[in-house]
Order: sequence, then C-alpha cells, then structure tokens
Amino acid sequence: MSQNAINYKEMWKSNVMLQPKIEKVVVNIGMGSLGAVEIQKAYKVLELLTGHKPVVVKAKKNVKEWNIRKNMSVATKVTLRSEDAIKFLKNTLVPFDNRILKRAFDNKGNFSFGIDEHIKIPGVKYDPDLGIFGFNVSVKITRPGLRIKTRKKNRRKVGASQYISRKEAIYYMENVFKAEIVEKMEERYY
Repeated sequence: MSQNAINYKEMWKSNVMLQPKIEKVVVNIGMGSLGAVEIQKAYKVLELLTGHKPVVVKAKKNVKEWNIRKNMSVATKVTLRSEDAIKFLKNTLVPFDNRILKRAFDNKGNFSFGIDEHIKIPGVKYDPDLGIFGFNVSVKITRPGLRIKTRKKNRRKVGASQYISRKEAIYYMENVFKAEIVEKMEERYY
C-alpha cells in the first residue's frame, strides 16, 4: 500500500466531511442530426437502461458542418443520484471487467467512459425495434459540503481541500468499487 493510500484512509476516518461519495452519474446518448425517430429510440433505450425518464437535449447553436440547427433535438440524457447511480455504475463497469482507464480521470475527481453497444450491459436484451445504441457515462465524485458553491441562494467559496484530486478519485474507485485502474485497455474491450 502506498503512502498516499494510507493518508486517504486516515483522512476519511478522521473527518466524515472529507469522505468522498458519488454525487451523480450522467448517461448520455448523442445522436446529432439523425432525426426525431432515432432520438425517440434513444430515449426508450435510456429509459430501459436506467428506469428513469430521460430529457431530450436541444442544440444551442447552428453547426453548418454537422447539419445541426439551433433548437434541434440532438441527444438524450438522464442524471442518476444516490443508490440508483451506484447500482448503474456497477452494472456498466461489468463489460470492462471492472476496469477504468487512468486517463479517464480529470483533476477534479470526475471520470467518464463510453460503451459502444448498450446490449453489453448484463440483463439487457436486444430489441430489433430499437436497435443498438452506444452511450457515455460521466461520474462526479465530491465531498459533502461542496453544494454551497453551486446552490442558488447564499453561495460561498470553498477551499482547495474541498475538491477531490485525481489520485484520491482513483484510490476511491479502487477501494470502494473494487475497480482496476489501467493504463491501456486490451483490444477486446473496445
């Protein structure tokens, strides 16, 4: 066990407000300019995967090269919190044998990964009416109390110690979720 690992464990035990947690998991299926029918199929797939009602995301500006116009439906997403987020995250790590790329983590305690076919998740069956969709999963790891920075009323600044570092997020995923952090995935995981 490294010196940093021991320090994180002691730090989390000494102060409950420093113990990290999964704040939210955002699942996104981006479709671009494929059309309303494909967006509705993606909507149904997300609803099937998460058990929650997704939202349709509209384009904020025109992008001529991609044939996207402002207010055109381009994606669908759902935000999961608490136990639903943890359960979904565990299910989506199964196709990768509980492995996460080290470069998927940023310096604020977030990480993201993508799945190219939604039917790789355990318990999901292929439906010929819907087809196969890939999706992105973004996970935000925070400490209790960070909400005071983003709330609407009575916002306050927070210190640098309130943020999760990259090393701490990696340690959290290795020890709490038993994930293996790897430098490079084997070819069969793509």
